[in-house]
Amino acid sequence: MKNISKRYAMKSVLVIGGGFGGLEAAIYLRKYNYEVTLVSDRDYFFIYPTSIWIPTREKEFDEICIDLKELQSVHGFKLIVDALTHIDAKQNRYTLASGEVLESYDHVVLAMGASKLKHDGIEHTLSICAEPEQSLKLRDALDALIEKRSGKICFGFGGNPKDSSSVRGGPAFELLFNTHNLLKKKGIRDNFELSFFAPMSEPGARMGEKALSMMNNSFKRLAIKEYFGKKIKSFKEDAIIFEDDSKLTSDLTMCIAAGSGHEVVEMSELPTNEAGFVKIDEYCRVIFDEMPRNIYAIGDIAALEGPSWKAKQGHLAERMARNVAFNISQADKGDTNLKSYKKHINILCLMDAGDGASLIYRDDTKAYMIPLPFIGHYMKKWWGVYAKLSKLGKIPKIFTS
Repeated sequence: MKNISKRYAMKSVLVIGGGFGGLEAAIYLRKYNYEVTLVSDRDYFFIYPTSIWIPTREKEFDEICIDLKELQSVHGFKLIVDALTHIDAKQNRYTLASGEVLESYDHVVLAMGASKLKHDGIEHTLSICAEPEQSLKLRDALDALIEKRSGKICFGFGGNPKDSSSVRGGPAFELLFNTHNLLKKKGIRDNFELSFFAPMSEPGARMGEKALSMMNNSFKRLAIKEYFGKKIKSFKEDAIIFEDDSKLTSDLTMCIAAGSGHEVVEMSELPTNEAGFVKIDEYCRVIFDEMPRNIYAIGDIAALEGPSWKAKQGHLAERMARNVAFNISQADKGDTNLKSYKKHINILCLMDAGDGASLIYRDDTKAYMIPLPFIGHYMKKWWGVYAKLSKLGKIPKIFTS
């Protein structure tokens, strides 16, 4: 795509966060000819949706990563690999772990993701949605049980009663189904007890009735034990303890903790909702009581407004990022015609099972689930290739929302 405007080349934007939202914001702000500085706490972009295959050895870690220096070279933003430690929004100052202070930017886009709720004993679990390196630890732990040829493996996710949009359960289902398929291929599935736990009585309900029915049928067909409707009290090295003190024995526990407000945001004066997410308007501008300060928030860090089933997903973070790039350009031109993220709220998921997948979609008017036996598994793998090539500018971007 050619640059959209040359009029505001001297304006500067600081983007903090190198995930789906932050990277997309940096890429599209460059298309509007802004001088962009991207801050990321790691030197690579991690394609989380396809990391589900690292534990099952269908993908290597490096295949799920894109070097941010390579992306910097392609898109022309400035890159700083460092962690944010302090926000002073009033003074427009942002302090990094190295001690460097970034200040005096015309606009700032916060896209650092969310922190995780810390269950008692969470260190006894591993997550497919935490630090990327945990996918390797999951792989090694699964390898050890396969070598042993038996065991009890528990998959699940936690809830956040203050903001259900921060609950991420899809990857837990995917890793469960892929593990089942792997053990079946090795001829040792009958030696393993696979269980799934969640604090809500119907995990996956926000995906729609058809998807929920499909999930329930799959659990029965694959002999996966269910532990639903009980809050997690604590994790032990060899067990999960629920609120009624019942115990689920486990040799390996994979738990995706629900998101919570970012720790750096908690120490700032940024406005937040009850769960600690940054309050924004429909144009992704941070809501202050006084005059706006040209600060935007996108993706997991932001408090979303919308239907009760709303969910924070990568494609929505990218849409918010593209909107922000447009809205910043419009604001600098004095144009009030801005783009809202709200009409793009939907659930879109190609849920992989190792030997197939299901396309799940939901918005305000419809919800459907389309089974894609066999081919669906390879469609998701092809999506991973597309994600890499499109971000590197080698093929066109296909918008999904």
